[in-house]
This record gives sequence, structure tokens and C-alpha cells, in this order.
Amino acid sequence: MAFDIEMIEKVYANMAARVDKARALVGRPLTLSEKILYSHLWEGMPSQSFVRGKDYVDFAPDRVACQDATAQMALLQFMHAGKSKVAVPTTVHCDHLIQAKVGATTDLAVANSQSKEVFDFLSSVSNKYGIGFWKPGSGIIHQIVLENYAFPGGMMIGTDSHTVNAGGLGMLAIGVGGADAVDVMSGMSWELKFPKLIGVKLTGKLNGWTAPKDVILKVADILTVKGGTGAIVEYFGEGAISMSCTGKGTICNMGAEIGATTSTFGYDDSMRRYLAATGRQDVVNAADKVASYLTADAEVYANPEQYFDQVIEINLSELEPHINGPFTPDRGTPVSKMKEEAVANGWPLKVEWGLIGSCTNSSYEDMARAASIVEQAVAHGITPKAEFGINPGSEQIRYTIERDGIIATFEKMGTKVFTNACGPCIGQWDREGADKGEKNTIVHSFNRNFSKRADGNPNTHAFVTSPEMVAALAISGDLSFNPITDTLLNDKGEEVKLLPPVGDELPKRGFDVEDAGFQAPAADGSSVEVVVSPTSDRLQLLAPFEAWDGKNITGAKLLIKAFGKCTTDHISMAGPWLRFRGHLDNISNNMLIGAINAFNQEANKVKNQLTGAYDAVPAVQRAYKAAGVPSIVVGDQNYGEGSSREHAAMEPRFLGVKAVLVKSFARIHETNLKKQGMLALTFANEADYDKIQEDDTINFLDLTEFAPGKPLTLEFVHADGSKDIILANHTYNESQIGWFVAGSALNLIAAGKA
Repeated sequence: MAFDIEMIEKVYANMAARVDKARALVGRPLTLSEKILYSHLWEGMPSQSFVRGKDYVDFAPDRVACQDATAQMALLQFMHAGKSKVAVPTTVHCDHLIQAKVGATTDLAVANSQSKEVFDFLSSVSNKYGIGFWKPGSGIIHQIVLENYAFPGGMMIGTDSHTVNAGGLGMLAIGVGGADAVDVMSGMSWELKFPKLIGVKLTGKLNGWTAPKDVILKVADILTVKGGTGAIVEYFGEGAISMSCTGKGTICNMGAEIGATTSTFGYDDSMRRYLAATGRQDVVNAADKVASYLTADAEVYANPEQYFDQVIEINLSELEPHINGPFTPDRGTPVSKMKEEAVANGWPLKVEWGLIGSCTNSSYEDMARAASIVEQAVAHGITPKAEFGINPGSEQIRYTIERDGIIATFEKMGTKVFTNACGPCIGQWDREGADKGEKNTIVHSFNRNFSKRADGNPNTHAFVTSPEMVAALAISGDLSFNPITDTLLNDKGEEVKLLPPVGDELPKRGFDVEDAGFQAPAADGSSVEVVVSPTSDRLQLLAPFEAWDGKNITGAKLLIKAFGKCTTDHISMAGPWLRFRGHLDNISNNMLIGAINAFNQEANKVKNQLTGAYDAVPAVQRAYKAAGVPSIVVGDQNYGEGSSREHAAMEPRFLGVKAVLVKSFARIHETNLKKQGMLALTFANEADYDKIQEDDTINFLDLTEFAPGKPLTLEFVHADGSKDIILANHTYNESQIGWFVAGSALNLIAAGKA
């Protein structure tokens, strides 16, 4: 039986009437995305039609999921909300704090020792407040959600940008910051600007070496890292129906890399098969009763241009395997073009590592297809030229692929089997030799490949591709190897051509597991005590941020003018810093240390205007805070893309930064800044970015008139006494301005005013 089946049945019981009412209000057929949105309004039955990309709407998500790195801050905030139990089903998953180094058994034992304090805290908080807890080693949050909690037509939010993975089971699953999750866990509505809609029509059928991963790699190449911002991507067509459920999950997962609010597919037989295989036939039975409401109206898919804001068509029969990168997930190269691209750009052709796993590609089917390539190489006497590692998506996956001999196949090639956890994908990889900073190439089936992300080496050229292509490239040791046309030499000197990958969509003998790693919460957690040591360097109870004093901000200093791509990795690095995710003061020592200073093209080196000396960004900001001097950060396009981590907003707020002024924001980061009581502003004229000088002092001229739709006026006073008046736009509505006035959204919740 599925978790929370009563909740799921209630969602379906309400869906038909709500969707029918919405269809009447909108006056046309509805997309699947619209059906889910309108059936999850906070008000219940729809009473009005909303304008895409304009109207802020209150929603009632069905559930919340948190991973351990973000759950720490989310739950520390929830403890301030004054609630005795979470209002909606919620889970916490321990997958980020386990470093990949030796292998699963050793690495997990080390993590359990090093992070015991954090795991014990998360376990006790979950037990106290009615939250399901998934222990370290149980698996990656999004794979576990797909296996246990996702359901067609549902809406969930999660404190990780790849929450969108659950779209593979027909959900609207959306990544958010911890403060948003706290709202929903506290029984409040969740606010979202009604998304625009991008339709992706998939024709034909995947064949040969092409995999579901190639669909999203192609889409990312088309839309770029910000092309999906403010939109839901809805996939449909014969090609969509022909794919596996976990393949759909892979595609939805990397929707985060195009900035999309989320992605989804309509309910079909692949979802029925997956739900049944994972022990949820009861969900299938309930979903089948409202099946027509769990996909778009027929007219929509017949004439998509009339119903979507943008339509992309991809013929899967003609789609070629893609290899995206380096340093950005939207730079797509078909495998047939890789050699010339690599040579032209000076990318190292020698592949040092091949890595399979992450929340994007760690399903049974992924592992089986990759193993089929490894099995061929072993059978033909081909020695792999690169090192190889895998992270199974969950203990259920690991146990099942071990039973079915898939792990044994990998191990024949010396593959390192790491813990069922995120590992190298999020920088939790103790890679030998990475500290030397040598230029090298790795290939992986992950979702992101930003500089320094996997191993901390800025010269590691990381390329994203499918698990089967990772296997082929790792075996060949050559980035330019094209398994469709090229051959390999075996130990006898014979030329061998690899056959296309094969692998079962689902295990023929069913899934199996001895201990999935789930801990149910206490029925009554009132007596559970949550202890945080005041001397801990891993955990720190939160103090409320100060409310706005009602005055214009004046005399502010420019902390940094960030140049080019500035992701949440640049603002608040992961890797070794993950251990401080529950301690705001300690983790603030990584604030913006990866951002490139536009004035010297260096990272973590900015001018302290109080002394004239150059120092690390956190050190300069702490000096400003100690002196009572406000500051602002200036940034470029799509500022804050990447992970949902609200630390990237909480750290500058904690250290005294008052505003972030950029050319454009990534959706989640903009919301996180607002939630923490900061000013998230955009240049009315992007060219004004060039007017910002290193020694600038900034005065807000009309913050006292802060209002929806009214730009703010900032005065930039330069070192020579000259001034530039710059207009800054914002997207704050009345309630969001209330967060700023109160000092944070959490302050309003704690005061019972939200």
C-alpha cells in the first residue's frame, strides 16, 4: 500500500469538480499543468481565471520533501513556527552528507560518524513533528520520492531544485527554499506566480544509443539555462508515451537546468507499470478513476500552439546522443560532432573518470543499460581506460541490482560502488589528485557541471551525458569516441564495435529490499526532546532577523560586482561546506567566495572600502557588519541559478547585505531573498550594470514608498563625487513587502500574523 493513500484519494475526489469549474472559467480546454494548478488552489474550488506570468496565486501542495543539507535550516526555521506537528505529509532524506571516496560500506560508516550530530538532530526533529525520516544510505531523495510518494496529478514542493524529478510520475513537483517549505509544513498557503507553459511534443521513438537523457540535453541546448524561467514544461506525444516512467523522471529532473518551475508528463501505462512495480497498485486503482483529468484535454495535444506559450518539437527517431558541457549544462554537442568541438576548444580528449548515478540517472533501467555496455567490454577483453564509479539511487535499487547480478557486472571492470547517495554530483567526492588543479576531463550522468562542482578543481572539464554513453566513454577513455561508428581494440588487438545498450525498464523478478531505511515518526512527539548544543560547530539555533526600520537605506557600500555566471554554487558552495548547513554563522564564511569580482576578475578578493585593502568577501562583509555599514551586491544575468539552497540568501542577510541588484534572477533564488527579508532588485536598464564602480556608496532615495509595481530609485555615489541615478525594478506584491517590513516571512509566522 502507498504512503498517505487517504490523502491521494482525497486529491482525486476533488479533482474532477475543480478542473471542470476551471475549464468553464478559462473558457477553453486545459493542459495537464493547468489542471493540477487549478485543482490545488488554496481556496479550493476555482473562482477566477489567472494570467500566466503575471498573477501571484496561493496553492495548497499535497506534501513536502527535504534533503538533509537543506532540511537542517528548514527545520530550524520550523521550530520557530510554534507548531506541534507538520500540517501536510513531510519527509526528510539523508543523502547529501555522505562523501564518496573508498566505497559504500566505508564511506557510509565515515559519514555516520562525522555527521552523527546532524543525523541525530534530523531524526529527533522528524520524530517530534510527525515527519518521515529516511536514514543515511537509504538513497537519494528524488529517487525515493519517485519510488514511494509521487503520484499522478499531485502537487509537492521540496527543498531541492531537483524535486522536479517527480514530474516523471505526472506530478507538479517544485523546488523551493526552506522558508517556503516551512509555510506549507505550518499549514499555510504557498505562493507562486502562475507559470507560463512550454509544450514539448515528442514524436518517433528512442532507438539505439539514444536515451531519455538526450531529450533534456537537447531541450537544454535549445532553451539555455534560463529559457524555462517562470514556466512549466509539459511533454506529450507518441514519443512521450513510449518512454519509461523513470526515463520521464530523468527528463523532468534536468528541467531545473533550464530554470523551469517544473516539468511533467501525462498519466499513461508506463506510470501504471511503475506504480504497480513499486507496490502502489492502490494508487493505480484510484488514478484510473480520474484518468482523463490526469492528462491534458485532447484538443490541447492536437493543437498545442493554441494552448502553450511556446512549443518545441523533437523527433526521437532522429535524435542523436548528446554530450553537454563543459562548465554549463546547456552547451549541447551531438556525439558525432564532439571530436571537432573538443579540438577546436582545447578540451582534453582523455577521459579520466566516468560516473553514473545522482537523482537524474540512478534507476534500475539506467543501471541495467549501462551494465550491458560494461558486460560487452568484459566479454570482448576490453580494458577500461578511465576509472568508473556508480551511485545507486536507493537501497531498493542497490539491493535489486545486486540480486540481479548488475553490480557484479560493474565490479568486473573495477567499478567503485559508492553509497546510495548524491556523492560526486554535489561535490561530495574526495577525488585523489583533484587538489593539483590539473586540466582534465570527466563524464557523468549527473545534471550539473559547473566549474569546481564535482571535485573542487576549476580545471576539471565535466560533461553530462546518458549512463550508457558514460559507460562507453569511460571504457574508451576518449571524449571523442562515438560508439555508433567507432571501434575499440581488445586484449588480442582485435577491433570491437559495441552494440547498442539494452536493459529492462523494470526488474523481471520485481523490486526487493531487506531494509529500505525508513523511520516512521512517533504518533505523539510531544515528549521528544530536540537538543542543540550551544558549542556545536554544525548546528546553531536561529535568531530572528531584524525588522526594517522604515527608513531609506543610506551610506551602503558595494560589496561585490559579480561578473558573469553566478550560481548558488558561487554564492554558497557545497562540497566540504555542506557540514555547516545547520550553522548559519559558520557557513556564512563561504558567502560569495566563488563569485568573480568584475573589477579584478578574481574570486574571493574584494575591496574593503573602510580600509582600502583587499580581502575575502566574507571578511569584508563582516567588517561592514561590525561597523554598522549596510552593503549591496550587484550581479549579472540569471543570478542564483542552480540549487535551491536558501543559504545563498540567508548568508548575505545574516552578514548585513541589504539588497541584491542584478540583470535578472533565477526563480528560486529571487523568492529565497524575498523570504529572508532582503531586497531582490533588477536593473530597469541592464546597461546600468556598467555604471557601477568599485568604490561606490549607495543611497536608496524612495524605499519609504516601497509598493507593488513601483520601481525603486538608487543613487550611486562614485569616489570622485559624481553620481549615477539608477532605476531598479522588483516583483514584490503586498504580502512580500510585508516580509521585508517584518524582517523575514518567518517573523510573520512566528508572530501569528502570516
